[in-house]
Amino acid sequence: MNHQTYDPHPDLESIVKCYWTLEVPDGSQAPKQRILPDGCIEMCFILGDDIKRFTSETEFTLQPKAFIIGQITAPYFVQPTGYVNSFAVRFYPYGFANFIQTPIKDLADKDTPLSQIFQSDVVSILIKEVENASSIQERIAAVEKFLLDLLASSSIQDEILKSTTDALYNTQGKASIHSILKEELSKRRKLERSFSKSVGISPKQLGRVIRLQAALKLMLNPKGQTLTQIAYESEYYDQAHFIKDFKDFTGVNPKEYLSDDQMMLSSVLYSKD
Repeated sequence: MNHQTYDPHPDLESIVKCYWTLEVPDGSQAPKQRILPDGCIEMCFILGDDIKRFTSETEFTLQPKAFIIGQITAPYFVQPTGYVNSFAVRFYPYGFANFIQTPIKDLADKDTPLSQIFQSDVVSILIKEVENASSIQERIAAVEKFLLDLLASSSIQDEILKSTTDALYNTQGKASIHSILKEELSKRRKLERSFSKSVGISPKQLGRVIRLQAALKLMLNPKGQTLTQIAYESEYYDQAHFIKDFKDFTGVNPKEYLSDDQMMLSSVLYSKD
């Protein structure tokens, strides 16, 4: 399994968190993989064989070849049918809202084809450029041109939304919304509305997801900290609170996560940005 990340163009770095690639020579025998909430929205291109997204224990749909993965509010399962070759753009929580008029919450918990969001002729050109690119640099250049063209005709989200999200990331989800807003508490209701429209989840929910992601990285760190140490460092009230939050977002407890072969993909994706 080969997973790589790449930095965005300076003109996009406040909106795009990174680009990433995933390649597995033959994933057809891999077990289902659990995908977890991470607070981000992604534009994904399936360049290899089809990937199943399960809607129940036995039923599934095939993911589109080019699509948006909206905010994930509950874990779900995917499974490759063969060769895995994926390329994706990972947006900051507020980032993708800069490019569309559709409320972000309408994209939550589903895969939406790019052709349903943007002009189909423009999407067709983008998909061909991504598929025919001879290198990852060409692939990134095609996507960045597409995004920069869109950005030139859209408006940037308000500063309070960006500063709140940045504060949550900088504190690994530990800061409360009260402490972030400080003297701007009167703007809390506006912030909630902005998050609903542009992020798709509440600021409190995003903080919980970011803190969980930070805890996951500690769990995957070779230093081998105990769950009690991780709970303390992540500023949960206690280990019980950490385990409850963990299970809410992953569907399993921390010990099960570390030994579950359905977590191989998430361990790779979430061990680094």
